[in-house]
Amino acid sequence: MSEPCPLCAGAARAFHRSDREFLRCGTCALTFASASSHLSAEAERARYETHQNSPADAGYRDFLDKLLAPLSARLTPGASGLDFGSGPGPTVSVMMRERGFTMRDYDPHFSPDEAPLRAKYAFVTCTEVAEHLRRPAEVFKRLDGLLVPGGALGVLTGVLEDDAAFPAWWYHRDPTHIAFYRPETMAWLAKRFGWTLERPSRDAALFFKL
Repeated sequence: MSEPCPLCAGAARAFHRSDREFLRCGTCALTFASASSHLSAEAERARYETHQNSPADAGYRDFLDKLLAPLSARLTPGASGLDFGSGPGPTVSVMMRERGFTMRDYDPHFSPDEAPLRAKYAFVTCTEVAEHLRRPAEVFKRLDGLLVPGGALGVLTGVLEDDAAFPAWWYHRDPTHIAFYRPETMAWLAKRFGWTLERPSRDAALFFKL
């Protein structure tokens, strides 16, 4: 099986097969599920609706703070931001407002009003989103366009550090997870858009627009 990489359009080869076929791009190192295995939009939304994430969940807050704490430390007080892919129970925007930032939410399923996408922001958060992207090239280009010069893009997604661990990795067993990023993929993204990159933890990436 051969499909072009949905991030860089590079050539990909077979990487792993279980209940789905996974491919690996030879250019940007993205690992991705074959398009033939993608859920319908309706099935995808139904699965998202089962998520129980909320601002009242202390464990979920701790998880998000792997990104939000280092991001907040790099922002100007009161800066305006967008949570892109805010989900059925927006939490990032609540936590950032508690820190004094101005926030808007966008989600194609649950907050589909595109008015927030016509503004520019000092920062954009993208938590538990990148692994779901069918067309990551288009989405990252859009995210770049949402940032003012010097703006920050915060991405939180499971990063594949060890290829040998992939077969047993729980992350690819979620059928809505279709794109998996290696450290090299994050570096490729930074180079592609002219961003600088910081990785405050394994799964958190901060990109800064020059």
